[in-house]
Amino acid sequence: MTCEFCGLTDEDREVLRVFLASRGNMKGLERHLGVSYPTARARFDSLLAKMGIERASAAPASSRLELMEQVARGEIDVDEALQRLESQ
Repeated sequence: MTCEFCGLTDEDREVLRVFLASRGNMKGLERHLGVSYPTARARFDSLLAKMGIERASAAPASSRLELMEQVARGEIDVDEALQRLESQ
């Protein structure tokens, strides 16, 4: 049996720690990360996916918009955004 937390990055573990410490409050995670609510939600959803706990995906249009916002804020670069779009 493998550890589902062992493959997480330090950043992923920090997101999980903050989410749990804020008792599942996404606004608390948003404030801690200093990002918009959709970005905090996307990071948490990504964490769940890495752990094999899939959520229903967001509507494609809102996902594309969030990726554009992340690029505009400098959180990800264009190549990362394109890679994420291709994987949807």
